[in-house]
Amino acid sequence: MPVLKSVYVSAYLTASLTGLVASLIMMTRAGLTSPWLGALLACAAPVLFFATVFALPIARTSPNLHAVLGAGVAGTLLSLALGGGPWAAPTLLAGGVGILGTLLYVYWYSRFAPPANPVVRAGAVLPPFALVEDGREVASAELLDRPALWIFYRGNWCPLCVAQVREISAQYRELQRRGVEVFLVSPQPEANTAALAAKCDAPMRFMTDRGNRAAAALGILHKAGLPAGMQLFGYDSDVPRPTVFITTKGGTVVFCDLTDNYRVRPEPAQYFAVLDQHALV
Repeated sequence: MPVLKSVYVSAYLTASLTGLVASLIMMTRAGLTSPWLGALLACAAPVLFFATVFALPIARTSPNLHAVLGAGVAGTLLSLALGGGPWAAPTLLAGGVGILGTLLYVYWYSRFAPPANPVVRAGAVLPPFALVEDGREVASAELLDRPALWIFYRGNWCPLCVAQVREISAQYRELQRRGVEVFLVSPQPEANTAALAAKCDAPMRFMTDRGNRAAAALGILHKAGLPAGMQLFGYDSDVPRPTVFITTKGGTVVFCDLTDNYRVRPEPAQYFAVLDQHALV
């Protein structure tokens, strides 16, 4: 199932872009009021969504993407209204990509099943694990001498993750004033992590989780979570589930967000509310 999801998301984006181009070409031949107008609308919505996420610093989206799905429904109905039969190519394209494809993306691909026995949970003490910093392996016990905000992110290939990291960078001075350490953890190649760190104007601690060993120890490993094809850029097929947690000095978890949707991330205001509540300042 994880491998199927990996292939699916790449196929969904490819089908949306291909359908958009094909609809434009067909409309130049059949006219602006042909059924291909509906296919164009249905395919353009997911392409616009992904383009916006990649182009803008967006760290989270709405969970159900009603606008994208609505465009798929509207495009399918428009194709039918303009003379495309239910089995005509433009109607099938609009319904297949805009409705079925989007429903699968929103309610299947984007979702995580809740962990049966979460390792990281409020009140639990972090289990031992190791990370790599500047080429040196560091045991987790060495990282627990002060309150900390931990963010496990998937890698530079994920625009939501990059936006989340940069969002925290903008809040770093306030976290530093409160005496909170910030750990940003990813399994991606260390050169990629260094490139991201260079873009953040804050001395946060960027850590590498080689082989996703820490993610496995913490129960947040997402097997085959990388979109198919991204392996060509040096990324591991396995990634961490996007996770945020806050620990006290000594490693007791006081806040944890094991999101059930990779597009929904906690707001920074939640971190500060937890720090105030537990007097971790």
